[in-house]
Amino acid sequence: MNLQSTDFDIFGLNPRFAVDRAALDQRWKDLQREAHPDRFATADAQAQRQAMQWSVRINEAYQRLKDPLKRAAYLCELHGAAIEAENNTAMPKAFLMQQMQWREELEEADGLADLERMADEVAAARRAMLQGLQTTADEQRDWPALAQQVRALMFVERFASDVENRIDLLGQ
Repeated sequence: MNLQSTDFDIFGLNPRFAVDRAALDQRWKDLQREAHPDRFATADAQAQRQAMQWSVRINEAYQRLKDPLKRAAYLCELHGAAIEAENNTAMPKAFLMQQMQWREELEEADGLADLERMADEVAAARRAMLQGLQTTADEQRDWPALAQQVRALMFVERFASDVENRIDLLGQ
């Protein structure tokens, strides 16, 4: 195997957004079993170092491929469409208005029921956005549009985390 291979190549997958998670998990276990440094404990130093590098590389690839947001961002990277989340925060007006409304609702939420309703609403929006990522990546293969969708989902993920933190604070 080549350390410079794409994550998809390492796992024997076609480079696409849709991934069979059970097959990915099983392939990760198989690869880890093959490359685990303990299997090379009696080998020479070079073989031990290579096993360690492979184990790290397999885990990095797995972490990217199992997470839909990271996987979409990686597909963008592979196709030359940089996410540039720090520099490119331009979003459609409707999306920004939704974000502002959610932020206001979060500030005004005064109980667990309000927060749980918000968490459900954000989860539904996230599911719809993930479906959109799959369509854009696997059917349309529109990498600049995918990059914009990834940036938008990053906002939603951050907001979902904020809602969960507020729920956790109420539980304390």
